[in-house]
Amino acid sequence: MKEFSRTQRVGVQIQRELAEIIRRELSNPNLGMITVSEVKVSPDLKSARVYVTILGSKFPVEQTIEHINAAAGRLRYYLSQRLTTRTTPRLQFIHDSSIEYGSRLSALIDSAVQAEESQR
Repeated sequence: MKEFSRTQRVGVQIQRELAEIIRRELSNPNLGMITVSEVKVSPDLKSARVYVTILGSKFPVEQTIEHINAAAGRLRYYLSQRLTTRTTPRLQFIHDSSIEYGSRLSALIDSAVQAEESQR
């Protein structure tokens, strides 16, 4: 039984390479810190959905995602230099809000605990 499918292996490799490429090539400090949280590659390896989290951006999240998607062709070119696959998938960047959701939830829990302790 296979532990990882080929698409999963390629996705992990793309995630690792893109994290480095984005850090180096999208050096606009106004974009904040962009983290590649997950990459889902289509079975035919022609397209990939790249989920990113954005922290500290001076722009709204939607505008930052548009900026990254505008640079997708250039990022794909740099990625093609690093991958050993025959084709390099088209990249579509999508905002992953799970980390922000988790931190909001954590803050709510903390405030509830503090409120309960202050009532004692």
